[in-house]
Amino acid sequence: MLLATDLDGTFLGGRMEDRLNLYRLIKNNKAIKLVFVTGRGLESVIPLLNDPIMPTPDYIIADVGATVVDGHTLSAIEPIQGEIESKWPSVYEIQGALKACEGLTYQRVPQQRRCSYLYDEQVDMELVGQVAKQFNCEIITSVDKYLDIMPQGVNKGKTLMKLVNLLGIAHDDVLVAGDTLNDLSLYQTGLRGVAVGKSEPSLLEATKGMEHVYQAAKAGAGGILESMQHYPLFKKYIKGIIPKNQSKMGEESEQLILVYHRLPIERTVVNGRVTRTAPKSPNGVIPSLLGLFESGRSGIWIGEEVLQHEEPIVKNQYVDKDRYPNLLAATISLPKEDIDQFYRVFSKEAFWPTIFSFVDKAKFDHEDWEHYLGINKIFAERIAKEADEGATVWIHEYNLWMVPSYLKIMRPDLKIGFFHHTAFPAADIFNIIPWRREIIGSLLMCDFISFHIPRYVENFVDVLRSHTPLRVIQKINVAKQFLTYSMALGVDQMTKVIEVDGRQIRLGAQPVGVNFDLIEKVLAKPAVRKKIEAFRKDNLDKDIKRIVSVERMDYVKGPLEKILAFGKFLETYPEFRGKVELINVCTPPSQGMKIYDEIRDQVNQAVGEINGKYATLDWTPIQYFFQTLPFEEVLIQYALADVAWITPLRDGLNLVSKEYIATQGILQQSGVLVLSEFAGASVELPYCVPTNPYDMRSMIDSLLKALLMDEEEAITRINRSLEQVKHYDIHYWGTDFVKELDEAVI
Repeated sequence: MLLATDLDGTFLGGRMEDRLNLYRLIKNNKAIKLVFVTGRGLESVIPLLNDPIMPTPDYIIADVGATVVDGHTLSAIEPIQGEIESKWPSVYEIQGALKACEGLTYQRVPQQRRCSYLYDEQVDMELVGQVAKQFNCEIITSVDKYLDIMPQGVNKGKTLMKLVNLLGIAHDDVLVAGDTLNDLSLYQTGLRGVAVGKSEPSLLEATKGMEHVYQAAKAGAGGILESMQHYPLFKKYIKGIIPKNQSKMGEESEQLILVYHRLPIERTVVNGRVTRTAPKSPNGVIPSLLGLFESGRSGIWIGEEVLQHEEPIVKNQYVDKDRYPNLLAATISLPKEDIDQFYRVFSKEAFWPTIFSFVDKAKFDHEDWEHYLGINKIFAERIAKEADEGATVWIHEYNLWMVPSYLKIMRPDLKIGFFHHTAFPAADIFNIIPWRREIIGSLLMCDFISFHIPRYVENFVDVLRSHTPLRVIQKINVAKQFLTYSMALGVDQMTKVIEVDGRQIRLGAQPVGVNFDLIEKVLAKPAVRKKIEAFRKDNLDKDIKRIVSVERMDYVKGPLEKILAFGKFLETYPEFRGKVELINVCTPPSQGMKIYDEIRDQVNQAVGEINGKYATLDWTPIQYFFQTLPFEEVLIQYALADVAWITPLRDGLNLVSKEYIATQGILQQSGVLVLSEFAGASVELPYCVPTNPYDMRSMIDSLLKALLMDEEEAITRINRSLEQVKHYDIHYWGTDFVKELDEAVI
């Protein structure tokens, strides 16, 4: 079989899932030869040849039929090319003859053996025809916009027929595909053809009476596959092209666009060669989001990467062709200085402290805001380019607050969801942001907006009320999943649907869960069990209770307040000296985040002072680790700890608390969780020991309660909390968000 296809709107058009199916079909079947037949110049086709997703064409017919080359070597196909060349007059003479013709604009694009113009209703087509005839040429028009002057007898169809005959291919084995009147000559050859869905009306009208032309319903590549099912001779090639975990042919899975600052692939350099592979770490949000595509759902993951000047532009690529057959990663390559200014400086100095109510630390710079807008626009443009019609878009995090405002204008057909991984502050805090109106206006372009807990939803609604009239359409009780009292962040009802300017927007509270299955697998490893048992054996004679704290080095996590409270605890209760130890793991912030230097130095000093004051030859009160520990090692620390002391001043959620519960519950242990009331997870975990990190007495008392709690009560608390953590895991979070977004109405 030989497939001769137009590019734009045809081979490159339609739904992404259909394109990938067609490309795989051609790549995996050596019996199919591929010919690109395009109005583009050869130079603009060449970049497609380096695309790892697309099959390489065996031949290329470019310049509306005036150029014909081998797709692998780009060498001209003689004698066809020589014959065309002999018919082509001087391009400068043609341009000169048409210079006075109004309504024509010469296209400054690569082109050979043709003159390509843009034209409008002012053009005198009769005059253009006379000039063409004068040079023994003819006119080809397309979509009432493009006009080509070609050598007499040269067009896509005639050049293709010469190539087919030269190769000795039977006419019955050829399928031609196009979507504009520019492709009409392909069908005039008498070869079997398909006018793909959404073709130019004039092409559909012109081919309506042609029995050998099938007018497909599906657009682009989908129309080509549809026609192959229609023609009995080509139907055999369709069999078996759909991966086993993908939807059947004809069943359309709605494309999901994930937009996150991180990519699901990692750039590595081995022996000077750059490769991009799926991340090795199975923990975190990324593996959960990837799970949404294991069923074969069509998707694009858009994220940023530092631009490497010595490398070519990164093209779309598979994340994992076998596990996620219809998921591509689309890289936005940005200079390091742009990423630093966008993320490490502006977002962390302006938005981060405001989100967590540390308004005294917020710094607002209007030039940085303009830069932030520019980056958000780049993301929106990439989404608009990659998204199928009617696709679902899931945008993550405050770094991309302004993307919806740009995207809705570019692509009103898209359904947009937004998830905040952070807290969301009260109206009087949020509204100190100079660009609050622009941010709120952008978020109101979304169809579904979600947060970790109901309190943040209500904060958001209060912010809206300070900016625009709104009508609450639906409120729901939240008692099924969340605490409604006794915690600082508790609320009893949550706004579910609002109406602004006649448009309904869904709101949600969907706390991120842990990867429970992964934690079970890690804890079941013999090597991990061996490490845990070895530590316990070595410390069997030591009557010391271990307190674990794992957090990022960030002032919002309250690392200094915790250390100072522990020092005060040892001062207040001297009987615990030599009987407790604090394992304090502080993960360093991203490289270049200077705003955390001060808190790091203060923590280092406080740890040194307390250890210097209370340590003995065989006991150190604080074991302090300023490093990133592997997830496996972190779980071991959870397993060995009698108490998890998690005391952020503010935290959008806090997964550490849930990971600790999962570890203790799986191992059937009796660890006690002490958790800040200002961590989002506190309203999910009613069996924790709550504490107020702003009150040192509360910190000390809650720690004392945890250390003295009897084992039976501790086991009950862990098991009750385990039920919550296991049910609302990371997979529940991802699927629940997509389900809610699917239910939103544009």
